[in-house]
Amino acid sequence: MNRTMAVMMCGLIFICGVVTAQGADYDHEIEQKGTTFAWKIDGDTLHAKVSAKTKGWVAVGFNPSKKMQDANFILGYVKDGEVTVVDHFGDKATSHSSDEELGGTSDVTVVGGSEEGGVTTIEFTIPMDSGDKYDSVLSKDGDTVVLFAYGPDRDSFKPRHKNRAEVTVNLGSGAVK
Repeated sequence: MNRTMAVMMCGLIFICGVVTAQGADYDHEIEQKGTTFAWKIDGDTLHAKVSAKTKGWVAVGFNPSKKMQDANFILGYVKDGEVTVVDHFGDKATSHSSDEELGGTSDVTVVGGSEEGGVTTIEFTIPMDSGDKYDSVLSKDGDTVVLFAYGPDRDSFKPRHKNRAEVTVNLGSGAVK
């Protein structure tokens, strides 16, 4: 290998290492019923990662008023290496719809995702306050009810959840109630 190629390879290895380190840089992490949620607040942005042992979809929801009602949901799956993530709103106690279908906006940004060893992981960012009436305002200092769910081994949002959980957490401190 000539000197130019060696320098390029070292640069590529360094860049890949930096990208991996950025994706794994979260301040807090909790596990509930087989779902792991990790997050970091950076100014007015929530950086998050959700993982579960499934080859289907994973999801996290914030601040429901009753069951799923009024929650801001982020759902995602990975199929053939392509990450699909959507922004939904709990329009009823037991259902949710796309923010865009309801007249709102999709306020989620996909950062990455993977499906390895039977575990699906999605990484994304959302604003703490998007201004969309179909997204709840997230507080750094107060309590946030967080819903977790994952579906069966199918890359589609149609199947109902296989497992779900709920926890109250302070997003700023990571304290779980």
